[in-house]
Amino acid sequence: MNIFETLFLGVVEGVTEFLPISSTFHLLWSSYVLTIPETDFVKLFQVVIQAGAIMAVVVLYAREICNNRTLQKLLLASFIPTAVVAVLLYPLIKSVFFEALGITTSIFALVGGFFLLLEYAIEHKYLKLEKTISVLTYKHAVIIGLCQAFAVVPGVSRAGAVLAAMMMMGYRRDESAKYSFLLSIPTIVSAALFDLYKMRGVALADSAQTITLLLGTIIAFVSALVGVKWLIGYLQQKSLNIFGWYRLLLGIILLLVLFARGL
Repeated sequence: MNIFETLFLGVVEGVTEFLPISSTFHLLWSSYVLTIPETDFVKLFQVVIQAGAIMAVVVLYAREICNNRTLQKLLLASFIPTAVVAVLLYPLIKSVFFEALGITTSIFALVGGFFLLLEYAIEHKYLKLEKTISVLTYKHAVIIGLCQAFAVVPGVSRAGAVLAAMMMMGYRRDESAKYSFLLSIPTIVSAALFDLYKMRGVALADSAQTITLLLGTIIAFVSALVGVKWLIGYLQQKSLNIFGWYRLLLGIILLLVLFARGL
């Protein structure tokens, strides 16, 4: 990977990590467009730079997490189901979904359609978004964790899965987004450390690769700070429709591209 590719993927990760549009999906397609070979190091890079994005959440919310024991327990209750599923499906995810752009693009588009249906239900009063994190129960925390587990498949979006799950249970959009930010800390840090351990030989192959990982992580951190603050403000006033249409239309276009190329 050259310096441009490192910087570009770092920005893509930071901007998309906390939006409900699947950062992994955008990294996979960015690599495809830039003709970056899907080597073991590139796969590692795509996971490790997520840690940089997570540091943005730590900077913004560390005090709140440290001072709230109940919140810590709720996050743990949400994290455990995701961790169990991720460990069980790790080989399948790495060997199949990261190699199948057609499948991940179809999933990407379908989730966009689901967002539109969810917002339709809210607009027509089938769902009411009134709850805040302060009333979150352990039962709901576990359900959120199970829904987040679906995001181990590229194209689903971890943030999107959490947002949709909480909104279906009546939580406000901005509160759901905030909880997805907080839950990202144990989830993505664990994933990054797990991948680092599994691919430690790749990560330490030479100093140039280590520098590439560090640079990508720093860029992801800076751009994620902007993304987190923007999304909270946006969802206080707006719906998920823009993300639903974005996913649906982009997914269809990319599927046509793959079809035209016979992929």
